[in-house]
Amino acid sequence: MRIYIRSTNFQLWLVIKNGEEVPMKKVGDKLIPKTEDKFDAEDIKKVENYAKAINMLYCVVNPDDYRKISCCSTAKEMWDKLEVTYEGTDQVREAKIDFLTQEYEMFRMKEHEKIDDMFDRFSKIVNDLHALKKTYTDRDLVRKILRSLTSE
Repeated sequence: MRIYIRSTNFQLWLVIKNGEEVPMKKVGDKLIPKTEDKFDAEDIKKVENYAKAINMLYCVVNPDDYRKISCCSTAKEMWDKLEVTYEGTDQVREAKIDFLTQEYEMFRMKEHEKIDDMFDRFSKIVNDLHALKKTYTDRDLVRKILRSLTSE
């Protein structure tokens, strides 16, 4: 979803990632929010992008996820809730990485297993790690596959 949003409109991605940028004006030493009748063209564009970001999130999620984010009041809050839903908290993410890393390190071809089946299992582990931002070089992956083969 991150790639889809970024490729559709990068400004919307920035709004989702960083939160709403409320148009402000300086009064003395203080910054206060502008009223809508004082918005200039740039302010209007920011407000439109914010509304588009919320709309995009509503439109791209499935009905179950829509129910999860419909109570959120900001695009950033929606995104954060979706992130926790799919990636988990930092602790959960670290635990997943630890588990998958152990699977990677202990990976061996099963007895009587076809190469295609073994490679599918291996690819799933590597892809799951990649999704959690843990990667290996191609050289390491090839060496791991070769060491994992049985003598059959």
